[in-house]
Amino acid sequence: MPKSRVRKKDDYTPPASATAVKISSGRSWVAPLMLAFFLIGLVWIVTYYVTSGSWPIASWGNWNILAGFGFIAAGFGVSTQWK
Repeated sequence: MPKSRVRKKDDYTPPASATAVKISSGRSWVAPLMLAFFLIGLVWIVTYYVTSGSWPIASWGNWNILAGFGFIAAGFGVSTQWK
């Protein structure tokens, strides 16, 4: 049986004018804002429980828990903008 020809491809050489491309998302504000919302929400809820409801806003009562979770949810909302 005859042997098939071996075909060798040329090795790839990148073009000489190739330059490095810097990818910048321009969203450097997302991570700090997300972490800030998470921490504010956590501190809000912990403060409410530690002070037995007299802080941060006494007249809100148990709605303070919802406010804390609202900050945490806002952090998750901001995190969708992170690239």
